[in-house]
Amino acid sequence: MARLTIDKKIVGYRVAGAEARPDARPEKAAVREVSADGKVVRMHEKLERPEMLLGSTYKVKTPVSDHAMYVTINDIILNQGTEHEQRRPFEIFINSKNLDHYQWIVALTRLMSAVFRKGGDVTFMVDELKAVFDPRGGYWQPGGKFMPSIIAELGHIIEKHLKSIGLLPPDALDEHQKRLVEMKRKEYEERSRQQDAFAKAIYPEGAQLCKVCNTTAVVMMDGCLTCLACGDSKCG
Repeated sequence: MARLTIDKKIVGYRVAGAEARPDARPEKAAVREVSADGKVVRMHEKLERPEMLLGSTYKVKTPVSDHAMYVTINDIILNQGTEHEQRRPFEIFINSKNLDHYQWIVALTRLMSAVFRKGGDVTFMVDELKAVFDPRGGYWQPGGKFMPSIIAELGHIIEKHLKSIGLLPPDALDEHQKRLVEMKRKEYEERSRQQDAFAKAIYPEGAQLCKVCNTTAVVMMDGCLTCLACGDSKCG
């Protein structure tokens, strides 16, 4: 190495790093998960909780508990006053006098509120909650609708709320399905002349449980099982 002579005053210095070495290899860039349009998949906006939120409270009274539960879902309004205004769930609270459920109620509400605040598609929680079954067995609601567990009923409540604010499409039969259901119902009632299976039920006695809408409204019509509630039929 050649000898260097410094004939000026030293006013600063720096230590040569790896980038100064000719044998240094460039570091690989960090890999980030990106979406199909090239944007990074992550939340880039942190919303602060406003002083006031719009909320809806739903009462849940099940035969497996002596006390009712009150489910409150508070919504935040995004882009208020613009054409892109949207109402989204922000937090959820469950209140009950039954202290047996206190631990899982606190845990569940905190997790669901965290998912709501995270943003994105929160509708997946509906199917996840509705798929929870109680090993001791479910219960029947007035009208003949079967609930596999209390958690599943909470899923139905969240589904109802998301439909009311427009995040889920409402359940509606088209005109053809409505006419078909009404025709099949009248035809079956004229043929059987039977009483309802439940005191508050609106479907004929002997109806089976529908696997699509969980309602005891499936009857045999024209050699095919047909649901008088949602129109589901094995014959298409």
